[in-house]
Amino acid sequence: MCSSDLYHLYQSDSRLNLSYLKRNHVAVVSDANDSPIVLMAEPNNATLLMEIESALGIDSYEIAVGIPTHILQYLGENVGGGSGPGDLDEILDEIGTSSDEDEELGDDLSDDAPAVVRLVSRVLHDAKRLNASDIHVDPEKGAPTRVRMRVDGVIRDINQVPASHHNAVIARIKIMASLNIAEKRVPQDGKLTFRMSGQPVEVRVATIPTVAGEGVVMRILATGGAMPIGKMNLSPRNMGMLEVMIKNPHGILLVVGPTGSGKTTTLHAVLGYLNTPDKKIWTAEDPVEITQPGLQQVQVVPKIGFTFANALRAFLRADPDIILIGEMRDKETAHAGIEASLTGHLVLSTLHTNSAPETITRLLDLGLDPVNFADACVGILAQRLIRTICPDCKETYLASDDDKAFLRRQYGESYLGELEVDFDADVELTRGTGCDTCGGTGYKGRTGVHELLGMSAELRGMVYKEASVPEMKAQAAKDGMRTLTQDAVLKVLKGDTDIAQIQILSGGGH
Repeated sequence: MCSSDLYHLYQSDSRLNLSYLKRNHVAVVSDANDSPIVLMAEPNNATLLMEIESALGIDSYEIAVGIPTHILQYLGENVGGGSGPGDLDEILDEIGTSSDEDEELGDDLSDDAPAVVRLVSRVLHDAKRLNASDIHVDPEKGAPTRVRMRVDGVIRDINQVPASHHNAVIARIKIMASLNIAEKRVPQDGKLTFRMSGQPVEVRVATIPTVAGEGVVMRILATGGAMPIGKMNLSPRNMGMLEVMIKNPHGILLVVGPTGSGKTTTLHAVLGYLNTPDKKIWTAEDPVEITQPGLQQVQVVPKIGFTFANALRAFLRADPDIILIGEMRDKETAHAGIEASLTGHLVLSTLHTNSAPETITRLLDLGLDPVNFADACVGILAQRLIRTICPDCKETYLASDDDKAFLRRQYGESYLGELEVDFDADVELTRGTGCDTCGGTGYKGRTGVHELLGMSAELRGMVYKEASVPEMKAQAAKDGMRTLTQDAVLKVLKGDTDIAQIQILSGGGH
């Protein structure tokens, strides 16, 4: 059906507009002899065929069968590997031309009106296609509702929904997430699932009442298998150290950083590396996002008392080799994790702290015994995600004297020798100029920067004595630890990112 002598017949009749054809997965084409061919995904749909006959005034034609995705591509839809529910601007145009009666209804506008249903579906599909982590539906007083998405850690405006349809869109999302649509005064949390390219995509939904109306934030949960450990973009030193740490038969390894810094992805990459038939691996997570064959994965449900600490105790009776605990958020879980590691198991977990040395003091503040913790801990990996340069508009340029001075200062004069870069000569750096692929930003995707602290004998002694963070940081640096900022400098010199990302990192940006 892709030969160049086919052309559309439908444009002469408004009843067969592009929106109608895409919605029903139909294309009406003709061959070189002008004989009509109706290409459709459901050739047995007699009602649809009668509508097409009536609209075009034809009674003799051929029927051809096509896959929905191919039909949408033929109609000019950028389907991104899955059949989407129509173009966003097209749906908004449809909403915009709704009758005055609809405008007056406001709150009572039906939440299952086809345009609203397709609009919510399109927003979800677009978010997944753009690889967004979050979708924000933000009401504005006396203005259209803003739909924004966080892509590569930065929120960007995607579109607007007429204020008259705000409540219908919120109601539709609530119905999909099995929330109470009548309750608009208190926040609600739920989950919804939609399909893209035949694969289910899980979304966490949070509604929050604001002075302008109900706002919604949807977090798209990671799906699929684990990232290979080699794709984590660890520096050679960090990679070598991490491999040694995770080969320990027992001990505790912590991955730390703020929300959305890729801690779960890193832990699953480590588990993927360790996941061999001779190991029994248990994981307790909230929620279970990444699944791997060979792992026994458990979803904790704090509401009914099934907490991380309870799951950990259950695992210890289930003959484990390796245990992953989603988060050490309280003293009870931290204690249980240390006990498990001291009784001959490798325990992996996460914590919300800013740097590797700070993690030690945070856990001691929780009431852990310093001797037990120092003996159990094999390493702490702090990480952040920074934006990487778009490969389609990447260009190299010579660093200015200010750039070179900044990089030297950030890495530290006493460590410059290990970079093997002559800052007195020309230094080539990379930047993105902005193109259609990256939406004019110059960035596409993200990569990790890491700070890996190994528990040396000297550092262990300092933990026993509960030394201060600066003292432990100085000792860790002596042992070979490089900070997040130093690792970012390495990524700049390697051409992965630019100096602006170091400035955001060292300034504590998102």
